[in-house]
Amino acid sequence: MDKKLLDILVCPVTKGPLIFDKKNKELISKSARLAYPIKDGIPVMLEEDARALTSDEVEKLKK
Repeated sequence: MDKKLLDILVCPVTKGPLIFDKKNKELISKSARLAYPIKDGIPVMLEEDARALTSDEVEKLKK
């Protein structure tokens, strides 16, 4: 994920920052508790395509 692109992108729901999860190829919004997929190198920033984070994943983000 390009650092410049990550600096520009925000969560479409909360307008908050995103965290790049390289392992799962997702952009994580802590505030919305959503994970947006990255398909073929392109972030899919649609709420309906996002995956809800589990409570375990949210706890890990707090650390």
